[in-house]
Amino acid sequence: MEFCDECGSMMKADTGVWICNSCGHETARNAESEGAMVTTQGQEESEIVDTSDVDAEDMGPTTGAHCPECGNDRAFWEMKQIRSADESETRFLTCTECDHKWREDDH
Repeated sequence: MEFCDECGSMMKADTGVWICNSCGHETARNAESEGAMVTTQGQEESEIVDTSDVDAEDMGPTTGAHCPECGNDRAFWEMKQIRSADESETRFLTCTECDHKWREDDH
């Protein structure tokens, strides 16, 4: 990923050059520096973990949260950063009774 030296916007790759969509500035591409860039292409998605055989004591922390499915007032929770780093984490909840899963975002 390259950023424009003129306006700071993200640039897109075109044949032999990086082009800024905002101001039109162009910069020559450099194969050596691009080789060091990390991309998401070809990366595998996270593995799904089966927790059906795990005891409740080993599931992790719980909190007082109202399950929208069964009305229970306890849920396991975990925090994950799924949006950009300058935004708050998302809290994922799993009901301790019915295993219903939902999430809460800070707005």
